[in-house]
Amino acid sequence: MKRSIYFVVSVLFVLAAAFPGIQSQDPRLKNAFRRPVQNGWLSVHLQGAPHQIGFQHGFLLSTEIKEAFAAIKLELTHETNKDWAFFRDAAQNILWPRVEREYREELQGIVEGLNAKNADMDLWDLTAMNAFLEMFNYADSLAKQDKLTDPSRLPVMAERCSAFVATGSYTKDGRVVIAHNTWTYYLDGRHWNIIYDIVPEKGYRILMDGVPGLIHSGDDFGMNSAGILITETSISGYSGWTSEGIPEFVRARKAMQYSASVDDFDRIMRTGNNGGYANNWLVADRKNNEIASLELGLKNVTLLRSTDGYFCGANVPVNKKLIQEETHFDPSDPSLSANARRVRWEGLMAEFRGKIDVATGKKFLSDHWDTFEKKESPSERTLCGHVDLSPRGMSSYGPYAPFGVTQAKIADAAMAERMSLWGAIGSPCGIDFKAAPHLRLHPEFNWQKNLLRDIDSRPWTLFEAAK
Repeated sequence: MKRSIYFVVSVLFVLAAAFPGIQSQDPRLKNAFRRPVQNGWLSVHLQGAPHQIGFQHGFLLSTEIKEAFAAIKLELTHETNKDWAFFRDAAQNILWPRVEREYREELQGIVEGLNAKNADMDLWDLTAMNAFLEMFNYADSLAKQDKLTDPSRLPVMAERCSAFVATGSYTKDGRVVIAHNTWTYYLDGRHWNIIYDIVPEKGYRILMDGVPGLIHSGDDFGMNSAGILITETSISGYSGWTSEGIPEFVRARKAMQYSASVDDFDRIMRTGNNGGYANNWLVADRKNNEIASLELGLKNVTLLRSTDGYFCGANVPVNKKLIQEETHFDPSDPSLSANARRVRWEGLMAEFRGKIDVATGKKFLSDHWDTFEKKESPSERTLCGHVDLSPRGMSSYGPYAPFGVTQAKIADAAMAERMSLWGAIGSPCGIDFKAAPHLRLHPEFNWQKNLLRDIDSRPWTLFEAAK
């Protein structure tokens, strides 16, 4: 009998660790749960009204949010030479007034969930954390609160990510395929390991990847129950921002939640556009096999659509007027990361026309062909990026910067019908990053030492929205 009681108690402890929601009878946690970590991914199910979803998020992921916050805080303050008080002030006085009520309630709910688990974060910490991707580039504008700052006075956006979307004669079954790998500092990139399954009170169900604590994906790979699939890559060399617009993280989340068509997505992202975290957004509608590219600058916005073609994201600005007016990008230099990767994408699309599916897409995301040197050489010039292996570095990331691919995702139309996606933690090519030996060789990055961790390549894993 004692052994039986001991076994039951042990099982309960294991379940409590795996599903923190069962530790509390708080009604706000109804229908919410988290699953055990799987190949580096942690998946959570959130459901209800905005404040309830927020509370579930903060409560179930409190430990992970605190760890991600520490990394983002260190990275943001170091890279901009601003203290954290600066970003808290910007969050409260510039961004918060332009966050609509639904997402205010969700952010407030996250803080209450964190506080219930004794996490020392408040609303301005969390709002600044959600906006960290746009704050990197617009810290100086935030300080001045300029309505429209001269691009020549702003730092430029560095390359982040590789992606594609294809349909029609380019794919094996004629339906859409979409894929993305995330490029970021390994310092924050290891925290991009959450699979969110969100059932909001209003709008459509969402399945997306993300960072704990963010109400949007951040690297913006996801889908909704209306059949819309979304991803993006940033615009290289871009600069431009206005304090009077709606923060990018709010528009990105709203578009993921409320778009039922390409037109919806286009409208939501354009409305209140502040130029923050400017991206070339790749979108697919599985219902009619339409794909689109929305290049969203501040002054120049270009929407391209197709039912038989592809769009690729390699951080290359497309619109010539945008290049001239809003970037410092040189489209004629084949040695640049973005240009080299664009050439590789176009070559792969031509070579595999009519054959593109999930299996080939996974290979694309692992690709190490350098089109400039014309050889296999993992670096900043390959679709699977490894700036940490490059003596050249990339943009604002110097030689051997601990920066590169930290995870990858892919889905096709049939998977989107089931609300499912494939994800791989670490570099999908199989190359691991080891923090300690890298810092011994490159001590200039020792400012990351206390928080930089290994990122091991993990197997591809299938995720599906809870039944």
